[in-house]
Amino acid sequence: MSKVGHVIGTHALGNGGMDMAVRRAANAGMSAVQVFTSIPKFYGDKASIRTERVDKFRRALAVTGIRPEHVLVHAAYVLNPASEDEVKWGRSAGALVKEMERSHALGVGGVCFHPGSCPRTDPEPAAQRVAKAMAQALRAVQGGTRLYVENSAGAGNTFGKNADEVGLILAHLPEELRERAGYGLDSCHLFVSGYDVESSAATQSAVLDEFEAAVGEPPAFFHLNDSVGTLGSNLDRHALLGDGHIGTEPFRWLLSDPRTRGIPLVLETPQEHTDIADDDPSGDPFDLRMMALLRSLGAET
Repeated sequence: MSKVGHVIGTHALGNGGMDMAVRRAANAGMSAVQVFTSIPKFYGDKASIRTERVDKFRRALAVTGIRPEHVLVHAAYVLNPASEDEVKWGRSAGALVKEMERSHALGVGGVCFHPGSCPRTDPEPAAQRVAKAMAQALRAVQGGTRLYVENSAGAGNTFGKNADEVGLILAHLPEELRERAGYGLDSCHLFVSGYDVESSAATQSAVLDEFEAAVGEPPAFFHLNDSVGTLGSNLDRHALLGDGHIGTEPFRWLLSDPRTRGIPLVLETPQEHTDIADDDPSGDPFDLRMMALLRSLGAET
């Protein structure tokens, strides 16, 4: 039996459409991709997806060989399902429903989202609110697309910055929906929220162990990002691997962990050409550089 390899991807630019993001990721030598299905700075709670966009996206996957289950959709940044504000919570929950509708139409593997923020007192009510929004989305949209909580960078009152909070959210999901939900870990968010992922392979592995114990399962995806901010700084600014405070070697350790095999490992690092033409399918030079680096660190693709 062959050994399961690494599935490396990128959040490629969507200039010209989501189908072009797929082509750019593939032309950077990648087998996974992350996309937005609507403008990330707006709720997208009213936006549907046109049939022609779906068809072009699916054709791009077929041509490039990127498997639908290795596609992540990132929900809008403004969503705040942890909010105590009923209006904000309602719009966020509605937006998760619409995101799941669009993503199900595309046939992708999963949708990831940030839990949002709330007053940091008792985490229980916040976890219940996030889980309620997730349950509403999962019940509204049946199918194979899963819904993933992403750990936060921990700035201010953001929720989901540690293993206990992520685990608490998923523990509040109804049992019949739990199979369609999970979580993912962002290396920059881990680092700036105070998790030591860079001093040794052992400390990094212990971090992953902590999340797995709190949730009851390993992550469903990773975001591979170096960090402009220092350990515990809560600064959510991503850097190219090796250009930040995490450095290069910790990503070698991460790739050697069996929990990183067979799931999307998605770069959210800077792009060199942000003004690329809509019809240009070229892989970004920074993505090509990151792909070469990851292979040199032991990525088996």
